[in-house]
Amino acid sequence: MATMTESELRAGVIFGDANTAEYVYMPAGELGMENPVCVYEQPEGREDVSIREAMNIIRRRSLRPASHPQLGRSSC
Repeated sequence: MATMTESELRAGVIFGDANTAEYVYMPAGELGMENPVCVYEQPEGREDVSIREAMNIIRRRSLRPASHPQLGRSSC
């Protein structure tokens, strides 16, 4: 069963921390996919991660729903 955080991520909510400039989100093209690819952005660059790894990053970094500097509050 998906957690509330995973459900929000799958719905396009962007998780992040403006102080550290870290963001995790699911690109609009991945919404609704069974095994989606998410994006983990940090000052050093951007990388594709699995939904499982995205959830681990969100938990480990205590990321919360946030407004991305270019995308806003949602990736869709």
